[in-house]
Amino acid sequence: ISYSSYFSKSPVFAVPVCLPPQRNLTFSCSESNSFPVFFNSTSFLQLPGQSDSDTLSVSLSFRTWNPSGLLMFTQLADGWVELGLTEGKVTIFMNMTLKNTRIGISSGSGLNDGQWHSVHLNALENHAMLTIDGDEASTVRTAIPNQIQTGGTYYFGGNFLHSNSRSLQRSFQGCMQMIHIDNHLVDLRDVEQGLIGTYENVSLDMCAIVDRCVPNHCEHGGRCSQTWDAFSCNCSGTGYTGATCHSSLYPQSCEEYKHQGKSSGNYLIDPDGSGPIAPFRVTCDIIEDIVWTTLRNNLSSQTSVSNPDKEGKAVLQISYNLTNEQVLTVTHRADKCEQFVAYTCRMSRLFNSPDGNPFTWWVGRANKKHSYWGGSGPGIQKCACGIENNCTDPRHYCNCDADLRSWKEDAGLLIYKDHLPVSEVVVGDTSRSGSEAKLTVGPLKCQGDRDYWNMASFGSPASSLHFQSVSQQTSTDISFYFKTSSTYGVFVEYLGTNSFFHIELRGGSVILFSLDVGGERVELSVRSPNLLNDDQWHHVEAEKNIKEAVLKLNSLYEDVKALPPEGHWKPQAYGDLFIGASSGQRGFLGCIRALRINGVTFDLEERAKVTSGVTSGVTPGCQGHCKNFGMHCKNGGRCVELYNAYSCDCSLTAYDGPFCTNDVGGYFETGTVVRYDFLSQAGPSLLGEVKPTPGASVPVESNLTKEELVFSFSTYSAPSILVYISSRTQDYMAVVLRHNGTLQIRYSLGGLSEPYTIDVDHRNMANGQPHFVNITRSLREIRLQLDHYPLTTYNLPELSDTHFNLVKSIFLGKVFETGQIDPILIERYNTPGFVGCLSRVQLNSVAPLKAALRSSMTVPVSTHGILVPSNCGASPLTISPMISANDPWHIEAAGAVFPFKEENTSSDDADRNFAIIGGIISVVIFSVLCILVFAIRHLFRHKGSYHTNEAKGAESADCADAAIIVNDPAFTETIDESKKEWFI
Repeated sequence: ISYSSYFSKSPVFAVPVCLPPQRNLTFSCSESNSFPVFFNSTSFLQLPGQSDSDTLSVSLSFRTWNPSGLLMFTQLADGWVELGLTEGKVTIFMNMTLKNTRIGISSGSGLNDGQWHSVHLNALENHAMLTIDGDEASTVRTAIPNQIQTGGTYYFGGNFLHSNSRSLQRSFQGCMQMIHIDNHLVDLRDVEQGLIGTYENVSLDMCAIVDRCVPNHCEHGGRCSQTWDAFSCNCSGTGYTGATCHSSLYPQSCEEYKHQGKSSGNYLIDPDGSGPIAPFRVTCDIIEDIVWTTLRNNLSSQTSVSNPDKEGKAVLQISYNLTNEQVLTVTHRADKCEQFVAYTCRMSRLFNSPDGNPFTWWVGRANKKHSYWGGSGPGIQKCACGIENNCTDPRHYCNCDADLRSWKEDAGLLIYKDHLPVSEVVVGDTSRSGSEAKLTVGPLKCQGDRDYWNMASFGSPASSLHFQSVSQQTSTDISFYFKTSSTYGVFVEYLGTNSFFHIELRGGSVILFSLDVGGERVELSVRSPNLLNDDQWHHVEAEKNIKEAVLKLNSLYEDVKALPPEGHWKPQAYGDLFIGASSGQRGFLGCIRALRINGVTFDLEERAKVTSGVTSGVTPGCQGHCKNFGMHCKNGGRCVELYNAYSCDCSLTAYDGPFCTNDVGGYFETGTVVRYDFLSQAGPSLLGEVKPTPGASVPVESNLTKEELVFSFSTYSAPSILVYISSRTQDYMAVVLRHNGTLQIRYSLGGLSEPYTIDVDHRNMANGQPHFVNITRSLREIRLQLDHYPLTTYNLPELSDTHFNLVKSIFLGKVFETGQIDPILIERYNTPGFVGCLSRVQLNSVAPLKAALRSSMTVPVSTHGILVPSNCGASPLTISPMISANDPWHIEAAGAVFPFKEENTSSDDADRNFAIIGGIISVVIFSVLCILVFAIRHLFRHKGSYHTNEAKGAESADCADAAIIVNDPAFTETIDESKKEWFI
């Protein structure tokens, strides 16, 4: 049995065997006349063969890491033949000079895998055949135009003929053996002795191929591949990236997703970054400034408890489709966690309180058993009702312990995060006749991210934090956030026995990463086009692995340098880590947070608390999140600093949501009106500054020279008034839809006998599609932006005033106003009113529609009719239109409504006066009749009647139940008493 060594001559092993006595048994091994040949990029091997033969036969075995290379080349009497490796496939090219014909065939794939592969080329008569690894069934055949005539010389591994003969392949790097020419095995010992052929720069009887994927430096399941000189990692599908698949692709928490501007949804997170725990999917519930990380389980709500064991206990396993380590990373970094549990029972006791052994318990973290329920605390064996002293039976601490035949429930939140999540519930009282129980275990919900906001402030150049015995690995990464107003300073420095690195700020705009590689210092730098000492948060990431060093700034700028493989750090290296000043260098002034090395977060706050008395100038915590994350507050939202986070104040915008991106809309039925009144001169201004047009901020009762009106709408109805802005003078502004659905803007600012109108005749806007309108005025210049159409500029006439005097009210949908009002505007567009959806309505910093829909806002806004919140895309509720008798601008006769046409119409004044007089008389008669009816009813109210105790305000409520709920403060108590009676 013989084996070929990688780096030495092939030894011959004599293996002793035990065999029965046989004849002709020889106790020796025959020498093999074939051994490997090693080729580098400058090697070639020349061997002789038959010349002028009509048959060409060459076979060999090879191994290599390179995808391409020349295996064999031979000159023919009429052309040449080349056998090579191209992109992992064996290829043959035959060139016939006289026929001017070139033939190419290929076979196999992935043959550059470092394993031995055989190839056999046979050309005779008028065809050629190629066989790979002895698989005759997959032999590739091709026709050749004429019979070949061999030249008699064969070159392996390289082509060193004169320049008029060329090879299409690069030189082969790898090993060959079992070379056959004309079906004869070449004895390479004769080549070594100089008896046949010639060679250059080859190593005979040696295969010095290096397997660069052993050991595998590709992390997290990355797939290693290699060439002769280097290896590479395929990280697809691993969740990691980088030269060695070291760095995670995903943020560490839902908190980080929030600060990237993401909304609620399902996301992949990787809390330990480059650590061993794989990324996993969670639900991020981002509600205003609160972020919940939710881990759902496999237990359905109200799961029936059944199949008890011999001891009468039923065990329900709770699975979260995550490993214990993944769940622990969520709970560990959270500020708080909670989990809802509910036990619904009928003759099924829960804890057998107050003194009995519990029938039921649940198992939490570390497989520890707990005998307390939601709403209670550890060690007291109670339910929520036992804490609140309102259990069904006051002798027990749980509702279910009363053992009643009616359905009861004990429910509440488990809030001790060190006990969570619930992984198992054992129910022990369901085997009796008539006993039933249902169990609900909600998802695990955790809030906050202590690691992401773990920070410390460095107040002097001598301040530093020191961490001892910090290990370094072959691949090492470090990441942190910083903010500073200083132009220089060292962020971090690591000093080990045989390794070193530090990261510093230079000149206010350059981040420098210095490290030791094989005794030599390597430096990487990233220059920011903007100054970094702007007191805003900036993100630094540095990584060093066996292939390269990488430095990134704010995920936008990076520097990469290749490293020699022999210079990487030793895995067992330990050293000291300094945050801030070290070795007499200028320390960092500012804040550092979320410092993480190889997936481990360093607790800067805790270390700062410990060292604050010894090392002056280092304090836990930091302020100033808005300067880095404030750009996520959109649409004019104002960033508000919090202790360890920030929030967006959307009160001066027409938007809502955590980042002021959710536009607020409402659906208007016929006759619905929203009116927003500005305060008088004695009150504060409600017109704030307009971000796009500075200078619009003026007192309410002053004169506006600039305003910006923005809104969206969708409707099928025309004509109608969309927005009307009145004043205490004759000035007004209106946006209306005409009868044909086109938009018209009307400005009346004084100085003109008629309002200035802008008719937008692009198309019918009452087509049910959402439309966006932005009207910005500055003095006499009016800019109109409508949907995607180009911005259009108009100018008020020279005689027009430039002041919008004493703005009084904003009307949406319809006008209910007294005083000086354009009668044409009312007659043509005010009846029956706007029907459709309005959203994100804003005049400067006033959002009237949002104020009407948010009851918590104490502003002078009123609504007539029913306004339904809508996203302008959902189906609105069906609401009865406003009664026409309550509409002073609704004109009717004999129950028929007469809409006015777009053109100016003339009618007989006398007929109109008669109609008005007749209407007044009808109203008077109707009023008298009503008074008589109520008087008669009052006189005879005690005859044949009975009394009821209706809640006050029932006459204005939608129904009796609503009246009780809204107007009776004792309603909650009444419900509780009713529940008690029903349970008893």
